[in-house]
Amino acid sequence: MIEYILEKKWSWSEEGSGKFASINRPTAGARFERELPRGEHPFQLYSLGSPNGVKVTIMFEELLASGENEAQYNAHLINIMELDQFSSGFVSVNPNSKVPALIDTSGDKDVRIFESGSILLHLADKFKKFIPQDLEKRAETLNWLFWQMGSAPYVGGGFGHFYNYAPVKLKYPIDRFSMETKRQLDVLDRCLKEREYVAGNEYSIADIAIWPWYGALVKGELYKNAAEYLDVDSYKNLKRWTNQIFERKAVKKGRMVNRTWGEESEQVHERHSEKDFEGKIS
Repeated sequence: MIEYILEKKWSWSEEGSGKFASINRPTAGARFERELPRGEHPFQLYSLGSPNGVKVTIMFEELLASGENEAQYNAHLINIMELDQFSSGFVSVNPNSKVPALIDTSGDKDVRIFESGSILLHLADKFKKFIPQDLEKRAETLNWLFWQMGSAPYVGGGFGHFYNYAPVKLKYPIDRFSMETKRQLDVLDRCLKEREYVAGNEYSIADIAIWPWYGALVKGELYKNAAEYLDVDSYKNLKRWTNQIFERKAVKKGRMVNRTWGEESEQVHERHSEKDFEGKIS
């Protein structure tokens, strides 16, 4: 193994940065001027069908399926490979330049919400849906919501990056993050042995947050051959939960929104009304 010798002071170089070299920089802020589009609905979502984006589109579809017609939303596509997230309009909503970002226009004043967990909590509290009102049950739901927000970067930026995206495969980081990902899968599997859903016996924003990452990993949709590599079949309780959540119609719809890859029948590039799903789902 060739040991990396640390420089006295780190400096950034685009060379060797891999697939996302055009995106990643050690600086923040807008790179060009462009306003964001607006639709007719109370909620304007700017996103991509990545796991963090899917959390929010599932939440909206679940709210609509539950009868909350005031949760109508426009889902505008943010193509990160075309650097849409660095427009002045997007940065004004999310200074961190990551999807998803949301503008709630339903009140007297527009409210911006960024970070997927913050968006889920905002919507859950606004509509009083998918979050328990009982203090103890609410706390347990938030425990798992924030567990996901803190844990998933190890799966995405850690395991996913070194296993799937890094220009050179290196044993140490792949082993390190494979171990941590399997530990997290075991955490969920042990939890779901005792409960129907992650935070208890009620479906909640905890499930909505966790499924697009860990459910997609179990179903083999996150990284090529990763399900076999991590032996996800050994997590029986997690598999049961994964399949149970996947059967929900709102989940099937939510995972299609802002999706630009895979089977054409599973892609809804932008969602502006229920008609956008015609021919896509029964």
